[in-house]
Amino acid sequence: MRIALVHDWLNNLGGAERVLIELHKTFPDAPIYALFYNKKFVREHLPNANIIPSGLQKFPFITKTYPILLPLMPSVVESFDMSDYDVVISSSVIFSKGLVLKPKTKHICYCYSPTRFLWDRHTEYEHSSWPAKIAQHLLRVWDRQASDRVDQFVAISENVKDRIQKYYRRDSKIIYPPVSLTTRGVVSPKTVDKSGYYLIVSRLFPYKNIDIAIEAFNKLGYELVIVGDGPDMVRLKKMAGKNIKLVGYKTDKEVAEYYRNCKAFIMPQEEDFGLTPLEAMSFGKPVLALRKGGALETITEGLHGEFFDDPIPEALADGVRRLNENYPSYKRMEILYQAQKFSRDRFKREIMELLV
Repeated sequence: MRIALVHDWLNNLGGAERVLIELHKTFPDAPIYALFYNKKFVREHLPNANIIPSGLQKFPFITKTYPILLPLMPSVVESFDMSDYDVVISSSVIFSKGLVLKPKTKHICYCYSPTRFLWDRHTEYEHSSWPAKIAQHLLRVWDRQASDRVDQFVAISENVKDRIQKYYRRDSKIIYPPVSLTTRGVVSPKTVDKSGYYLIVSRLFPYKNIDIAIEAFNKLGYELVIVGDGPDMVRLKKMAGKNIKLVGYKTDKEVAEYYRNCKAFIMPQEEDFGLTPLEAMSFGKPVLALRKGGALETITEGLHGEFFDDPIPEALADGVRRLNENYPSYKRMEILYQAQKFSRDRFKREIMELLV
């Protein structure tokens, strides 16, 4: 069976890219088609993969200038020649679901979310220029039509399954993403360690709500470490008090050490699934998360951590206080057991079952 993988672009390491890496490990001989790729990213994370980029790869500084080319990307995706393959698995955040395939080729779309800036968050662009609004509308029409070309949708969570049904009018099977960060060498006592700092691991974009965590911890005075990089770094550093460290991008090995030594993990944003809380839980750490999105499917309140209801500093700070009060009741083995439900082996088995 000839299989190909398709991903929107390979630029930065996020949750979708971690899943793609696992898909590559499941199908190591399958080429990976992408609109463009960052050579450093491929060298670090997909060194043995056969990457086939589109013509956009030739554009100068494409890894930085690609947003201005978004209106062109649907037609570029449609131009990929996939006629040699029996099965194509698109790892789709935005465009790769829109492949035009021959009738004999099965298209499985592993969907992280219906395109958010076209659907859920389209009102955030209400102050855009009229040309930008028209472009957004045309992309939304294309996105809806592109969903009809998929033979089988796979959703990363119940949350995403519901939104695929709402926006695309399609049913989908749920296959949760795997926790891929290694936890070798972790000690597993019966209860969690009360020492250490609070931890956030995230790309730094405004919608990630890192600013509300900083405001909360500025008032609480507890030590907070924020791992990750992004366009919001400068603004967030200006906000942070002396008890808060923004340490930038770290390798997986370094991130594992931050997980190992932290007291608890904080997720202030809504995620469609949310891999980082599970990564923290794979080290036996409790989680404080916003009570929305995929976190509701992976965290049980009082057993694996706590929730806070509103994305505001006061609510997050109250959640930290409750987490501290309940800290003695968290059992590391219970937290580890929950994380193990999202293993690589389980993911590979369920993906392979799609091909039967």
